[in-house]
Amino acid sequence: MGKNKIARFEENKILPNVIQPTRDEAISSFAHKGKWAAFFGNDNPIVLELGCGKGEYSVGLAKAFPDKNFIGIDIKGARFWFGAKEAVQSGLNNVAFVRTQIELIDHLFAEGEVSEIWITFPDPQIKYRRTKHRLTNPEFLGKYRKIMKKDGIIHLKTDSEFLHGYTLGILQGFGHKILTSHHDIYGADEYQPDTPLLKDIRTYYEDLFSSKGKTITYIKFQLKNE
Repeated sequence: MGKNKIARFEENKILPNVIQPTRDEAISSFAHKGKWAAFFGNDNPIVLELGCGKGEYSVGLAKAFPDKNFIGIDIKGARFWFGAKEAVQSGLNNVAFVRTQIELIDHLFAEGEVSEIWITFPDPQIKYRRTKHRLTNPEFLGKYRKIMKKDGIIHLKTDSEFLHGYTLGILQGFGHKILTSHHDIYGADEYQPDTPLLKDIRTYYEDLFSSKGKTITYIKFQLKNE
């Protein structure tokens, strides 16, 4: 492990916007479940970024929307250190980061506690045996439904045509509501998304994939009520 990574792990321990529960703590006794309003000191809507990487979306959206609270979730703390550090240096009090597995998300939030979810450039898990790890498979969508408000919005931004198509198939097959779908958001100059900052906030991985000629796709959807 490099010295920089070790230093970031150490600094994460003292950053006020970083929460790092053990797996057992996340499952059995996560202190902020149902109490995120107390953590942020307000009742503003909560927006999640899953697989947040360096936290570009969490921080970018937090800057643009001070009337919302943003939480980036990722298991790789040395990555989201960049976002957590920038948020502290910028005086952003409406953004936090949680280091844990996304599969535990329904243990971190109470029913109806989340208003919006961003899934930004996740691993598409193309191999069939990895289906259970795709962040838009039916099991994960069920976890999201447990914690989201009934009118909550989910965004998927990806460079993977496979994941884009897979997700559309799952949404249509299970009767979820597709609000917007576009296969190449930068390829058509005339495309004007109705989602604020969709084309303005670009993650490290987004720039990397774009530089390799990959198209960036987008889906905005709502989960049907049970």
